[in-house]
Amino acid sequence: MTIVKKTDSYWPALPSLIDNFLSRDWMDWSNLNFSSTNTTLPAVNVRETEDDFLIDVAAPGLTKKDFQINLENNQLTISSEKEQSNDEENYNYARREFSYQSFKRSFNLPEHLVDGDKVSAKYEEGILKIQVPKREEPKPKPARVIKIS
Repeated sequence: MTIVKKTDSYWPALPSLIDNFLSRDWMDWSNLNFSSTNTTLPAVNVRETEDDFLIDVAAPGLTKKDFQINLENNQLTISSEKEQSNDEENYNYARREFSYQSFKRSFNLPEHLVDGDKVSAKYEEGILKIQVPKREEPKPKPARVIKIS
């Protein structure tokens, strides 16, 4: 036999629905776009073509001089720091707003598959585009007919 609690409310499930709604962490984006230090990480797309890997980093509001790209021991690291402040001298501030943005993303590149000497990058319309060419595989030589003398 099941015991059911009788309530005089027209909405008996309302308190549990409200508790469930309020207990959820609706703004938990930690797995999506925040690092462990609570800095925003830009979205990244990595595509593979026959000849290269293409990495697109969504970073609007930055300029190409805000980025630093390093390749060391087959690890490609993309980082950016930008500090923006509204500095006006000779004022006593009651409120002063500034912003600081930084991020760092790293990708391990397969040593045998990419040509690290030919990596290139460009920044246009808010997207940093990095091209990582693949190594050219040695092409097999065609069969050769050897004449007997």
